[in-house]
Amino acid sequence: MSKTALTTGIIVILCVTAGFNPVAHAQPASPIFEDVTIQHPLSPNPLTVRGMSGGAIPGNKIAGKAETQPTGPCKGFMDEVPKHTVKLTSKFDYLKFVVQSPADTTMIIKGPGGTWCNDDFDGKNPGIVGEWLPGTYQIWIGSYEKNQYLPYTLKITEVK
Repeated sequence: MSKTALTTGIIVILCVTAGFNPVAHAQPASPIFEDVTIQHPLSPNPLTVRGMSGGAIPGNKIAGKAETQPTGPCKGFMDEVPKHTVKLTSKFDYLKFVVQSPADTTMIIKGPGGTWCNDDFDGKNPGIVGEWLPGTYQIWIGSYEKNQYLPYTLKITEVK
């Protein structure tokens, strides 16, 4: 075998090997602390974002109050900046925000029309449902212990 044929064979093997990616077809994980823009109708439904709850600031300090009616108490500890920003391009007659976490978490949403807090919507998971005006909403997800950071998934859906 000539030196040129051997070099060409090695280059072909390297190109084929370098181009082979056994994870190329795996679905990537959704980004953490993602900000989203939503239009009606919501697609995908539910829309899912991930994050880590927690921080050092009490929820009542973030919300500016101890409780919101009818959604619940402003508890937990959170970072100063929101975990997510959700922009609604149109009015939603019904939209549900629900956190799923292996631990007890809390949630605060601030946006057009007010501030809403929740602690235990579905078991130990917080959630807030209702009619939502167009605009930008800031979402904080808290933990019960100061500076305790826990994984969560936030699901946003139009399904009741």
